[in-house]
Amino acid sequence: MNEPTLGKAMDTLEFLSQDGEARRLYEERQKFLHDEASMIEWATEKGMKQGIAQGIEKGIEKGERQKAIEIAKNMLALGIEIALIAKASGLSEAEVKAL
Repeated sequence: MNEPTLGKAMDTLEFLSQDGEARRLYEERQKFLHDEASMIEWATEKGMKQGIAQGIEKGIEKGERQKAIEIAKNMLALGIEIALIAKASGLSEAEVKAL
């Protein structure tokens, strides 16, 4: 028999031989440890999901901005007024001039 199995058997034997109060305290401790592990797992999963959602949102915003810049550059090449480009693209006039 390997050592981890023997250790678990010894722990179980010790537990079963304890008095009622000690057994109750042991069971409460085990429940607490289980609940704590569940809370940590839940919080970790929730945090990861929030992080992914935030990353997607930032990526979309960055893509939208890049598209607005691309459109503004095309409009500049066509000779359209800066104020009109700014209005159409959502960029400021200073940003359009900087392109």
